[in-house]
Amino acid sequence: MRPSERAGAMTSRERVLAALAHRATDRVPRLLYEEAIGYTPPIERLLAGHCAPKTPREYFDMDITSVAPAPTVLPRARFDDYLGPDAEQARARGQVDEWGVWWRGGARHHFARIVSPLRGLRDRRRIEGYPWPDLDAPYRFEGLARRVADLHAQGLAVAAFAGSVFEQAWYLRGMEDLMLDMLEAPAAAHALLERTAAYQRRAAAEFARAGVDIVITGDDVAGQTGLLMSPAMWREFLRPHLAAAARAVKEANPRAFVFYHSDGNVEALVPELIAAGVEILNPVQPECMDPAAIKRRFGDRLSFWGTVSVQRTMPFGAPADVRAEVEDRIRTVARGGGLILAPAHVLGPEVPWENVVAFFEAADATPVPPA
Repeated sequence: MRPSERAGAMTSRERVLAALAHRATDRVPRLLYEEAIGYTPPIERLLAGHCAPKTPREYFDMDITSVAPAPTVLPRARFDDYLGPDAEQARARGQVDEWGVWWRGGARHHFARIVSPLRGLRDRRRIEGYPWPDLDAPYRFEGLARRVADLHAQGLAVAAFAGSVFEQAWYLRGMEDLMLDMLEAPAAAHALLERTAAYQRRAAAEFARAGVDIVITGDDVAGQTGLLMSPAMWREFLRPHLAAAARAVKEANPRAFVFYHSDGNVEALVPELIAAGVEILNPVQPECMDPAAIKRRFGDRLSFWGTVSVQRTMPFGAPADVRAEVEDRIRTVARGGGLILAPAHVLGPEVPWENVVAFFEAADATPVPPA
């Protein structure tokens, strides 16, 4: 019998909202990362082979699903002049996204080489004339509230990704060029970041207005040993945009939760993330942050999504190791609510089916400790 079929069980949405409000739940909310991100091709095949005819979300009774804007109607050919002579072939292969970023090679978003269309450009007029996406167009969000209401009627919590600011800017400009701009041409860096941030704010507000429960923002601003930039630089270039996105969410729907993602060790920024309006921190990467310690320091002001290792335990541990880590996270991080349990990122191709099963079995069998 599935947990959701037990007498007196919460719906997924009730469970997620209670956990985020730090109230008691019948079990910890759990899922495989975030549905909108998807799976690596080997994991997609693995899950399809075991879960069909159900989807993985249906098979494992995952607690959160997602919505996204309608696809753009703008042609990708408008980027050809920026991407060079191979642009037409890249478009034919479906490797150019709606921002004009070329995800070259690789089987998946996170495993491709990025070709940045604004890399190396010094002509400001050329950059300002770039053909931007239409994520601020009303048609991209038509029918969204109805879709969210339908998912709520099924008992599901709903999340939506509003976009990144720093990451999207460096996808466009190139990491080195953007970082140099931040140091040597700050006005140019601010202008580009305001472009990407404006789309994030608009999407965040539209999702919140449509009734989405969790609005996802985020930027990878850290590696496993620390931040990619000084805290002062983060404050100057990125914190105002994060705070503005959080305000946009709350003005549109005070009940929606603001989620922030950054891989790596962001512990130095956590107090400022909270001050900027972040309510859920993801993924609390256990290779470089101690989830139990982060819970002790910030758990009265913050919830957490993730915490289970995708570098060690999920791919290379035995099922018993997965169960032990899941049990530890629930015992320490889920105490008193505030945890959505998930792997800390997409599952790599090495993860065996037995470890996926162990993750869900342990999550469902381990009681959430009271506060």
